[in-house]
This record gives sequence, structure tokens and C-alpha cells, in this order.
Amino acid sequence: MSGGHRHDHGPGHGPGHSPADFGPAFAIGVALNLAFVVVEAVAGFLSGSMALVADAGHNLSDVLSLALAWGASVLAKRPAAGRFTYGYKSSTILAALANAGLLLVAIGGIAFETLHRMAAPPAVEGRTMMLVAGVGIAVNAGTALLFARGRKHDINIRAAFLHMTADALVSLGVVIAGGLILLTGARWIDPVTSLVIVLVIAWGTWALLKDSVKLGLNAVPGHIDESAVRAHLVALSGVSAVHDLHIWPMSTTEAALTAHLVMPKGHPGDRFLHDLAHDLEHDFGIAHATVQVETGTGDCEAGC
Repeated sequence: MSGGHRHDHGPGHGPGHSPADFGPAFAIGVALNLAFVVVEAVAGFLSGSMALVADAGHNLSDVLSLALAWGASVLAKRPAAGRFTYGYKSSTILAALANAGLLLVAIGGIAFETLHRMAAPPAVEGRTMMLVAGVGIAVNAGTALLFARGRKHDINIRAAFLHMTADALVSLGVVIAGGLILLTGARWIDPVTSLVIVLVIAWGTWALLKDSVKLGLNAVPGHIDESAVRAHLVALSGVSAVHDLHIWPMSTTEAALTAHLVMPKGHPGDRFLHDLAHDLEHDFGIAHATVQVETGTGDCEAGC
């Protein structure tokens, strides 16, 4: 038996598009959002606006999310050593799980206080809501622009871009709520807006939680069709069967594959393995492929 492997970077994961290249963007984004969280939380408590407090909690989760993503992207670039033969690429998956947990805690706390205030809505300063949330639009939109140039090459950068863009829209909702309070004087608008923000956060958190748990359980990454990969392998010239096919995420951006190919006519040579690795990378986004070639069927009858 013999095998081949390839450990190059897949499409969109080359040195020019790695998350580490966005270190300054992460630093600026964390600093801007952390400063705004303090301002928004203080303004929310002073003005009595639960919508501002809710948005501040959301923005705090963004700060932690950016910080975790930043740290994980740095760890993911560390070379394999000692017991960590894959390096620290999976730290990006742990960061995603941690972010989902932090968001769940934030949702619980904000929802509890929001429901309490809906029973007896306090007076709210609509102008303060509009002013602070307006600053939030600028901060979130500015942070999103920091990641705009890399959103087409790396899904982590794309996620940061989309997340901050969504936050800008949430802040816009708070501005609109403040305007409605000024026009109508209705106090219930503030806690209802807060509840809508909580639902928006919960929707995104549920998607993040599902995806990160799947990654943590080594499920086939969502952008890869396992049956299509299997069909591609089976259709290769000289292959009579495929077994022990495994596809799993090494990180939030990289996938790996191992497979046994039964080729009764004998080993096809290194060029075959090199071309196969290239096709798996180009067609399926699998940058780390290890293939074992078997020339007989006796050992795999049960699994073929």
C-alpha cells in the first residue's frame, strides 16, 4: 500500500489573505468598539434607555468576538510542534464556540431586564438614544469598512464585515426608536426595540452556535458536498472502490480529507496523487488531502 498527501493552502487561504494580515484592522476595531460600549452603556443607564443598554451588550459581545477571532487567527498561524502536529488551527473553532456562549449569556441578561421593564416602562430621553446610536452607526460602519477588502477571500473576515454591518443597522433601529419616542411620547417603544435587538442577536447566535458545534464535532464543512467528493473519487481512472473517506475541518477556514482508493491495476504513480490533490483543492476547497492506494479488495470488503 502507498499514499500521497498535500498540505498547501487552499483557495483564499494563502499568505496574502490570512486573518493575521488584518491585525491592525482587528486592533482598531476592538479599540473603537470598546470605547463605544462604555459610552453607550453609561448613556443608556443615565437616560433610562434599555434599547441603548441592549445595544451596548451586543457591542460588547462584538468586542469579545473580534478579540477572540484575532487571537485565534494568530494562534492558527503558529507552526506544528510537539504534541500539536496540526498546529493550533482548531483554535478558531474554539473561538467560535466561545463567542456563541458569550452571546447566549448576553441575550439572557438583556432579555430578563427588558421583560421586567415592559411591565412598567420608565421615561426615556429620545434625543440621547438618537445621538448615541448615531455614533454607533459611524463606529460599526467604520469597523466594517476595515474588513471590506478581505471579505471575498476569507470567511472569517467576511463574517466580521457582515457582523459589523448588521450592528450598524441595529444602531439605526435605535435611532428610529428614539425618534418615535420624541414624536409620540410612548415609553413602550424603548423596551420593544430592546426586545427586537435581542431577537436579532438570538437569530445570529443560533446560526453561529449550530455551525461552531458542527465544526467542533468534525462534521463535513458546510461548503463541501461529501457525496460529490465521493463520486469524484470513484470516477477516477483505475479506481474500483473508495472507503474510509473522512472530511473534517482543521479550522474555520481549512478542511482536510483522508481516503482509501482501491486500484486493482496497481499504484498509478506520484503524478496521479499530485493531480488528485490539486483537483480536491481547486474543486472542493480541500487543501489538506491524504490518500492511500490499495491494490487488492480483500481487506476492505466490509467497508467498500
